[in-house]
Amino acid sequence: MPDQDPPIELTVERVRTDAGRGGTALSTRVTKVVTREGERAEAAHRGHDFVLIAGVGVAATYFEFLAPTLAQHGDVYALDLPGFAGLRRPEEQPTAAFFADQVERVLEHYGLENPVLIGHSMGTQVVTEVLVRHPEFSHGVLVSPVINEAERAVAVQGIRFAQSAVHENLHLMLTALSSYILCGVVYFLTVLPHMLRYRLSERIGLVEARLLLIRGEHDRTSPRRFHSSLARAARKAAAVRTWEIEGAAHSIINAHAIGVAELTFDHLAGTLARRGRMPSREAEVPPPRVTDLAMVLGATGSRIAEWVSALRGDDAGVARAKSAHAKILWRAFAPSRAR
Repeated sequence: MPDQDPPIELTVERVRTDAGRGGTALSTRVTKVVTREGERAEAAHRGHDFVLIAGVGVAATYFEFLAPTLAQHGDVYALDLPGFAGLRRPEEQPTAAFFADQVERVLEHYGLENPVLIGHSMGTQVVTEVLVRHPEFSHGVLVSPVINEAERAVAVQGIRFAQSAVHENLHLMLTALSSYILCGVVYFLTVLPHMLRYRLSERIGLVEARLLLIRGEHDRTSPRRFHSSLARAARKAAAVRTWEIEGAAHSIINAHAIGVAELTFDHLAGTLARRGRMPSREAEVPPPRVTDLAMVLGATGSRIAEWVSALRGDDAGVARAKSAHAKILWRAFAPSRAR
C-alpha cells in the first residue's frame, strides 16, 4: 500500500438526547466518515447518507471496513447507542423503540431527510422501528436479522450463536470481545430479553421502504427460512431483496464488508435481483498487504487507546484513536474493490 493518508475524514461527536427518567442526560456517539473532496466515486447513488447501527453489546468499531467503503458513495454515520461502547446506560428499558428514539435524535441533529439505514443483528430491529415511524424513507438494509421467532429461547439462541461463531475469524472475535467488555455483562443481560421478545416478522409488515435482507451462509442465528418468512411478511414483498453471502457467518459486516456494500449499492441503483448468493471471494475484505510487527502493534495500540478513551468519556481521544486505526488499515489493506 502507498504511504499516503486514507482518502477519508473521520470525526467523532456526541448527540445528546432528552434527559432520562432520573434527569441524567443520555447521548449517542456518532462516528462520521466522509470521503475527501474529489475522491468520491461517480455513481447514480452518489450523495446517499448511510446510518449504521450495530447489534447488542457491540460498537461502531464493527464497521471499520464497511464505513470507509460506503463513504466512497455518501456520508456515513456509525452509531454507538446509549449503554454501549462505554456510554452511560439509560434508566429506561432498552427496547428497540427506545433505541429508535436515539436514532431519530441523530437524524434530526444532522438533518438527514432520507438516509439509507443499515442495521446488523439487533440493529435490524432498531432500523425496522425507525422505518415504521418514517414511511417517507425509501431504503433499508437488514443484515443478519434477528430473532428467529421459532427459536426464541435464550439457551437455543446461545447454541446458534456458538455454531455461527466457529466460522468467524480471530480479528472479529477480538473486536467483539472488546465491545462486550465496554458494554458490561449486566447491561448486555438487560437488553437481551427485549431483543428476544421483539417480533420482527410482525413489525416488518408496517415498513414502506424497499428492503434488502442479507445473511451469511453459516449464520445459524438468522437462518434462510427466517429470511424467507420476513420477505413474505413485508408490506411490499415484491420490493424485498434477500441475499446470502457464501462462507460468511453472523458478522458479515466485518470480514465480508465488501459484499455488503456492493449489494447495498446495487439495491439503491435498482439493479439487484430479487434473491441470490454472492461468492465469498467477491464479498471478503481483501487480505492485508502488510502484516509485520509494526502494523500489528500499531493497530492493537490504537484500538486499546480507543477503549481507554471511551471508558474515560474522552470523545476527542476516541476520534484520534479511530483516525490512527483507519490510517493503519488503509496502509495495510489492498484498495477497496467498491465501484
